[in-house]
Amino acid sequence: MSWIKANKKKFYPAKTELLTARLMNRGRRMTYPARTSYTLIPNQKYRRSYRRSSKFSSTLDADSPSLSTLGDFKALPLEIFQMVLEYLPVKDISMLSMVSKTISSRLINYISTPTGNRRLLRQDFHNPELSGCRKGFSMLEHYKSLGLLLKRCTLLLPTKERLKYIHKILSEISCFKFSGCSDPFHCLGLQCYGVFLQTLTAGWDELECHRVYNFLCELSNLPRRVQTVVGSKPGSARKLELRIRIFCRSVLLNHWIHRSDSAFWLTRILKPWPMVNQARLLYILFGPASNLDGHVVWQKTTDGPADETSLKGLADAIKLLYDTEAKEWTADDVISLLDELSVVPRDWLLENSARLLILCGNNICFTFMASKAVNGRAIELARLVVFLALVCEKDLYCMDWAVKMMQKVCKVFSTPGERNNFLQGVENSFAHIIMDALQSVISGEHDEEDSSFLNLFHLVNAQANFHKEILYLAMSNSM
Repeated sequence: MSWIKANKKKFYPAKTELLTARLMNRGRRMTYPARTSYTLIPNQKYRRSYRRSSKFSSTLDADSPSLSTLGDFKALPLEIFQMVLEYLPVKDISMLSMVSKTISSRLINYISTPTGNRRLLRQDFHNPELSGCRKGFSMLEHYKSLGLLLKRCTLLLPTKERLKYIHKILSEISCFKFSGCSDPFHCLGLQCYGVFLQTLTAGWDELECHRVYNFLCELSNLPRRVQTVVGSKPGSARKLELRIRIFCRSVLLNHWIHRSDSAFWLTRILKPWPMVNQARLLYILFGPASNLDGHVVWQKTTDGPADETSLKGLADAIKLLYDTEAKEWTADDVISLLDELSVVPRDWLLENSARLLILCGNNICFTFMASKAVNGRAIELARLVVFLALVCEKDLYCMDWAVKMMQKVCKVFSTPGERNNFLQGVENSFAHIIMDALQSVISGEHDEEDSSFLNLFHLVNAQANFHKEILYLAMSNSM
């Protein structure tokens, strides 16, 4: 028994010794990593969570932080990502560009690749099948979507850098250039370019749009070309006139929804020039043109009566500048421009001037006539009233409109004597113009359509209906 007790003390240390040993071992374990140069193997307790995170740690370390914004696309190689884009419509690619900056960068790279160029920069502008409205519309819609795509992809760039990048992308399309197409009249290229730019710049402030216009002028050398046509004889540079007309209308003017935007771009084109050149340029852009080749017809307003279709473009442009949305134009500016226009390339037939005034609307017509009354040009005004009545008779407008317009103009004269002289001038003008037409018929100056006799017929009817409306007005006031 004594032996057992002695061995028991040997093999089972006291509690204090055991506790001391445990504390020493714990301290040794706590200070052990600081004194060693190798990594401890984690305890089993932490091994499971370590393995779970290690699946992604290598990928995160290898990729840049921006790639984390790719989401599930990060698992795709770049080639596969671009193959996926081949199956997406341009509108969907445009929406995809808004997901993150990294995806937007990848889309920009895709656009710059040969595959992206072939897919997005369609150039079949002269395809005979595009003459149909449906396919031509599809082409315009494609470039509208492309404009939205590049607008979103370059959203964070300054305006100047955006324009440079977009020009670099589009520079390979020859039909987007001022002189890049051999047949601009039958080409959809500039129309697609205009839709693209309209979508790209929609919502930009005026300062940015000024930069866009200056950028386009530098690329196309537009000011020098305009100087050439307005400084030369009308019709001497027919091809250049046609190119200026198509470029300005297709690229800058035709595709805007709001009239204020159209007025802004038309102002940019016209304002740098003197009033005389503004009138010439306005005629080039909106004047009568041939339906066969699109060339400007300068003699249309001087050699014979022009129909409403030929003058409607000019009337719409003048109304656009006269609107309050055209901030840089006053009423006097527009009336002066209209007065200059009536002598381009030389004096118009008064019938054509009267028809243009009627198409411009009541406000512009009255302001133009009142300007003549104030400036002592009563004789010109009296002849104009006669031709307003003639146009109403020919084009089937209500004759009471011409009578009421004359009545309104009469109130502009400051004295009864001036008003009476004007009214006498109207009657004298009717007599002289009818006599001239009668003399033309008597002298046998007939053409194939016998227009001299027809013109006399319309003049006599216009005078009769004009005076009938005056009698109605006088009798209604007296009763």
